[in-house]
This record gives sequence, structure tokens and C-alpha cells, in this order.
Amino acid sequence: MTKQDNRFVYKQDDHPVLESTMNPARNETSLRLASPIVELRQYTLKPGQRETLIALFDREFIESQEATGMTIIGQFRDLDRPDMFVWLRGFQDMERRKDALTAFYGGPVWAEHRDAANATMIDSDNVLLLKPAWRGAGFDLSGQSRPMASDTEKVNKQSVLPSIVEISIHHLHPGTEAAFADRLRAEAAPQLAANGARLLGAFISKHAENTFPRLPVRVGENVFIAVTGFEDEAAQARCQFELTSPDLIGTEILRLSPTSRSLLGR
Repeated sequence: MTKQDNRFVYKQDDHPVLESTMNPARNETSLRLASPIVELRQYTLKPGQRETLIALFDREFIESQEATGMTIIGQFRDLDRPDMFVWLRGFQDMERRKDALTAFYGGPVWAEHRDAANATMIDSDNVLLLKPAWRGAGFDLSGQSRPMASDTEKVNKQSVLPSIVEISIHHLHPGTEAAFADRLRAEAAPQLAANGARLLGAFISKHAENTFPRLPVRVGENVFIAVTGFEDEAAQARCQFELTSPDLIGTEILRLSPTSRSLLGR
């Protein structure tokens, strides 16, 4: 398979979609929605094991998952927690989430590498199930492409993308997510743009039955999540603001550095 055959390019209509440049005769599911359903996954790793997992993930778990119909949106090092690995994946809907996860976790690639992956982890159950907060709030991956795994195998942990992705997780009282999202869209998004930041996506909790219970997700959560992109750490430090609301219980801030094969944050 040629290098171009392995390149993934993204286009947007009503939602972001994934288009593989593989021969359509060999890839009948070339178009995939990127973010109608999103998982935000935070893994607590054993000390010193993050680079081991990133190398394995970026080499073995991107194309193999996307071949089942999901989209690997982004993978990140947490800048404030050296033993945390954070990543995002997207699905067209909950039923196809079930099909894609069943295919991958029942398939040969996971069977071959699961022991090595699991050996790096303490906990992998910190997972939020999300949907776009408003029409058009999903990730726009238009025109994005990732380098081949073979091109990044020699990249060491010091050679990382300079950009910063911030994920702010706002915990809210039940039933207030939509109103909070509207307020952030009206008040915070213009401030971000004025300071050179990019609102990459905005999401709220997806309240639905977990269609793949083998992998737990956090239940009973009511969150609004903003995903913001910055050119570097200095830009992120300059663009700080506090959004207050009586509906807000608390906020978590994840400062993330994309891995060399992350689509988001390039």
C-alpha cells in the first residue's frame, strides 16, 4: 500500500467526515462522520509508561480503529499530569459505535497488542460520552491529514507539536447544559477569537445507554466541554477567563500537547 493510500483527509458538509484516500474498491466505508458522538477518554498510567503507550497507540491503534468506522480525533500528553494520556474518538451514532467497538476489540490488532497496552495502565474507565452542544459545534477536521506511522517512529518525546489544546470540563446542575452552552457561545467564544484562540469544538453530555458495556462510561454526568486550540503555551497562558454561572458546580482544565499523529491540534 502506498503512502498516499494511507493518508486520511477530512471534509465537512453538515458534519465533519473522514475520507480515506484508499482505493474505494478496497474501502467501501470511505466516508465517516467525525463527531456526532464523541468519547473523551482519560487514562491514568503507571509511572513512566506514557511514551510507551503513545508509541504503541500511534503505530497500531489509529488506522485499525478507523477501519471499523470510528474516527480517532486526537491523542494528547497532559502537560500537568505526566502519567495521563488523553484521547478523543468519534462515531456516527450509538448503534454504529457498538458495531465499531465490537469489531475492533474483537479483532486481531487488539488481540495482538492488548496485553502490551494494558500493561501501561492503572485506570481506563474515566470516559465521558458527548454530543455537539449546537449545530456545527463538532470538530471540523476539514483538510487535516496525519503523517504515516513510519514517519513518526523516530520522533522522540522531545519532538512534539508546539500547539496546545485546552479541554475545559464544566460540571453543571442537571438540565442546564444547553443554556450554559448558549452563554459560552455568546460570551466566551468572541473573547477567544479576539485573543487569537480557536474554539475547536463544544460538547454536552450524551445521555444514552452505553451500547458497548464492556467499556464503561461515566453515568449521571452533566457537563459542557469546550475544546480550544492555541499556537503554544504562551498563547494559552495569555487567554484566561472565568465563566461564572449559578448552574456551574465546578470546572476541570486539561492542558494538552498533541502527539505527532494527532489530527486535532495540528
